[in-house]
Amino acid sequence: MSNRLKDQSSPYLLQHAENPVDWYPWGDEAFEKASGEDKPVFLSIGYSTCHWCHVMAHESFEDPEIAGILNRYFVSVKVDREERPDIDSVYMEVCQALTGSGGWPMSIFMTAGQKPFFAGTYFPARARYGAVGFSDLLLAIARQWKSGRSDLLRSAEQILSHIQSPKDTEKSSLSWEHGRNLPDEAAKQFSQSFDPAHGGFGRAPKFPTPHNLIFLTLYARGRQDGAAMAQVLTTLDKMRRGGIFDQIGYGFSRYSTDPYFLVPHFEKMLYDNALLILAYTAAAKAKNSRELLDTAEKTADYIFREMTGAEGEFYSAQDADSGGEEGKYYVWSREEICRVLGDERGAKFCAYFGITEEGNFEGRNIPNLLNGNSLRDGFDKEKKALYDYRKCREALHLDDKVLTAWNALMICALSVLYRATGSKRYLQAAERAHRFIEQNLSKGSRLYVSCRNKVRSVKGFLDDYAFYTAALLCLYEASGKSLYLERAEQICGEARSQFEAGEGGFYLYGHQNSPLITRPKESYDGALPSGNSVMAYCLVRLSQLTGDSGSSAGAGAGGSRKRADGPENHAGADTGDCLAKTADRKRDYRQAAEKQLRFMAGEARQYPMGYSLFLTAWLLYENPPQEITVVLSKEDSPEEIMARLPLCSNVKIYVDNVENARITESVNCVKSVDNFSGSRGKASPRISEKISPDREMPDSSTFERLPPCPDGYTLLNGKTTYYVCKNHTCYPPSNQIPG
Repeated sequence: MSNRLKDQSSPYLLQHAENPVDWYPWGDEAFEKASGEDKPVFLSIGYSTCHWCHVMAHESFEDPEIAGILNRYFVSVKVDREERPDIDSVYMEVCQALTGSGGWPMSIFMTAGQKPFFAGTYFPARARYGAVGFSDLLLAIARQWKSGRSDLLRSAEQILSHIQSPKDTEKSSLSWEHGRNLPDEAAKQFSQSFDPAHGGFGRAPKFPTPHNLIFLTLYARGRQDGAAMAQVLTTLDKMRRGGIFDQIGYGFSRYSTDPYFLVPHFEKMLYDNALLILAYTAAAKAKNSRELLDTAEKTADYIFREMTGAEGEFYSAQDADSGGEEGKYYVWSREEICRVLGDERGAKFCAYFGITEEGNFEGRNIPNLLNGNSLRDGFDKEKKALYDYRKCREALHLDDKVLTAWNALMICALSVLYRATGSKRYLQAAERAHRFIEQNLSKGSRLYVSCRNKVRSVKGFLDDYAFYTAALLCLYEASGKSLYLERAEQICGEARSQFEAGEGGFYLYGHQNSPLITRPKESYDGALPSGNSVMAYCLVRLSQLTGDSGSSAGAGAGGSRKRADGPENHAGADTGDCLAKTADRKRDYRQAAEKQLRFMAGEARQYPMGYSLFLTAWLLYENPPQEITVVLSKEDSPEEIMARLPLCSNVKIYVDNVENARITESVNCVKSVDNFSGSRGKASPRISEKISPDREMPDSSTFERLPPCPDGYTLLNGKTTYYVCKNHTCYPPSNQIPG
């Protein structure tokens, strides 16, 4: 018999729709019932690919006896943490405060007024190995609610007072000069926790945390710190070789359970793979490494093959379990591989990928290259045969809901991968995902958290707006389409309107969301970067890119290169008004960026390595990307040139011959002479103007004529020519690709 979850769209809630527990989704109905029947509330938070969530569900929520206790004494509420990060954040703070740790499934007991008085994570159904049994716990709380409720209510008030108490007021007093030291302090902390033998940081379990590697890559390049770069390269190499990377079907699992990156927790998450594409691509460009870039491309292949919907949307996750057993889908016996590949090729494959009769995981084998064999393994045909064979196994559960924030991360990843490779398919995939968000997860400037089967969930939170703004900026940098920059400004403006706190920082939920017992302001970068860190990045980049067309690489801050004289400079007052508005916007973003950086510096002062994405934004603010204007000869293609240029650069590409040269819109370029060097014939669309989700986005396969090169920009020696400005200085034109 179905419960009240049967009409929900979340895959996690639907997994529990047939439980004998009388589950309610989060909402007024559940809390009104608890109040009316004078019962406490049991809140269970998890997600659909969570292994221990499955275990507790099978042991307890499918058990008629335990379900009977829950139905008799409690009102039970089930929440998908990926759809309701606000609820998850509030009660995770409670769980960590009461137990010293947190995780999923999260188990919270609270009043009908949503005030928690007891918290934990996984409980076995019956007591074992010194752990309290869930059935015993339920009965104990039920007795306490009946005979000693005052103690529970007193505990609830104390917990509420703790989580609502003002945070450390000294954080806001951090000076800008001390903030400048934070990247160095973080790099030192990373160095102290680095595992030089096996890669990664700290002890097992080891999470990839790719934004740490992205920060260290940028830091190492800027500081010329070879040790920091070595930490990045060692970690990326060990992860690629280990079982955390699926050697057969590609893509990364969520984390490693051991120090070696051999045995993973086998679930695969969209956000991990998006961030790892970014980390591998950034390092590949920094070190000109084909192997690192190949890993990024293989990870993208996995996403396209197994995590992409019919309209270009990206799904959330694949489960770790199949047939009720974690990892069963991914592991092999030596005999099985030889049966699929034949004895001779099978034996060679097993020797190469560390597969033995004894096994390396519970008597079975996780293929890996930790033995030091080359990543260029020459077994593509064999891996394809094993992949096809594996597909006949019991299928993994796929969480096919589409999350705005995680799709935004993948858009960022594919946009950057396009810039590194020049392969149009990555930009096209990013643009398809963008169109899906516009058509299914947005309404004007408002975003929604997720959708499934075209059904939207709740209104968006800070992460949705911050990550989507970053995605739009990445699309703009990759494609040059001004519409993406306009939309980024619009979404960022909505984020500031809904979530910005007067004293600094941004709240997790805004004025459009339902209020909870406290209003979190998350700043720590965990498995995902925090919304506050991403907002710092977005505001920094908007301060640098807004008026991009009005402050060209050619003019450069403090540069003396001649500005372009467009055909409509006679516009006079209109042009002046437009430039003034652009300058005002740029100044506003710069001030907002500095305010956010100050706030985040205060948050990061005690443990800077926990705020790596914020520190990436800080480095970009203090050392803006170089400006590169390219005048393209007919012998070169824009994609080839884009792939050769540094990632940390703002690029504009022109063609020399206006009549014959055509260039795809997938190139980062200026659209007209009006948009160059302050010469604007007419104002661009106002950012406050509604941008319709149905507005047609030009496809990256179409062609668009570029305007003539602005005055002062010509081919040198008849070859593709580069005009570079950095650190307020513009350099002579050159035929050499900038480093």
